[in-house]
Amino acid sequence: MKDIYELHAEICKVFSNPIRLEILNLLRNNDMSVTDLVEKTKFSQANISQHLAIMKYKGIVSSKRKGKNIYYKITNPKIIKAFDIIREVLSERVRKNKKIFFGGK
Repeated sequence: MKDIYELHAEICKVFSNPIRLEILNLLRNNDMSVTDLVEKTKFSQANISQHLAIMKYKGIVSSKRKGKNIYYKITNPKIIKAFDIIREVLSERVRKNKKIFFGGK
């Protein structure tokens, strides 16, 4: 059972970086190349490649070569479900905090 906790913690590390979260969000519906991701995020190619390498090592994304480009995709749609659930929880918290801070309903 401890092995599962270790794996869980390792996967959650992917969710702990805002650049990787942005990449995940971009990959939710489409396979994308590093060039595509650089254009969308405005981060450097080296930065995007480094994050994709981490995500690939953790089993979050996989890659496939098409011609001279390498395309990345999310390995399991449940990763996006987890991503979305965490965002929902955070959005609810932000809305609740705004109500408390601004005295709204």
